[in-house]
Amino acid sequence: MNIRFNKSLITNLIALGIIVAAYYSPYQTELLKSVGFFALSGAITNWLAVYMLFEKVPLLYGSGVIPNRFEEFKYSIKELMMKQFFTADNIEQFIEKEEQQGSHVLNLDPLLNAVDYDKIYDGLVSAIMESSFGAMLQMMGGVEALEPLKEPFKEKTQTILTEMVESERFHKALQHSLNAEKISQDITLRIESVIDKRLNELTPQQVKEMVQTIIREHLGWLVVWGGVFGGLLGAAFSFI
Repeated sequence: MNIRFNKSLITNLIALGIIVAAYYSPYQTELLKSVGFFALSGAITNWLAVYMLFEKVPLLYGSGVIPNRFEEFKYSIKELMMKQFFTADNIEQFIEKEEQQGSHVLNLDPLLNAVDYDKIYDGLVSAIMESSFGAMLQMMGGVEALEPLKEPFKEKTQTILTEMVESERFHKALQHSLNAEKISQDITLRIESVIDKRLNELTPQQVKEMVQTIIREHLGWLVVWGGVFGGLLGAAFSFI
């Protein structure tokens, strides 16, 4: 902030110094006056223009345009983010890329380990006992007769499931079930909701400070160049 004010201050002081020098210099008095006054007017005019962007000046229509138009600035920020960064196509491409990479690194071991193989076995035994083989099995010792088959059945079931989930057919079916377009639409809506919520929390003062941070440092040079070109014009007009 001080650097910006110093730019304006130094430019104006130099212009004033030239004007003062013109009244004491025995040489090129009119030239110095013209350069000084034109430089001062150019610097002050540009300083006022920059100031009017951020602050409202009484009786000057159009001043304070940034805080007065803060709703439009918020809308522009949202449009920039949604149309340049978080587009549905960009998100969909990202999801599809992750899915393709996931086909090589997807680890389903935790899912397989979470399967209740005891419950599967109990269900199989229950189905057998309720079938026409149930009465025959009762004559051979009932459910206890199948107990030696329990652990081999569980191991075989786990092996079969592992082979299934590691197959290319299973991974293709898994990727097909993940609808990248639908997911991208959901993500886009969530991002838009978050942006809307944050922008609605912004005040005109905060928007003004955001814009100041971005551009006012560079706008300070307008004062400097206003003084420089004003001085050059003053020098040119002094010869007319």
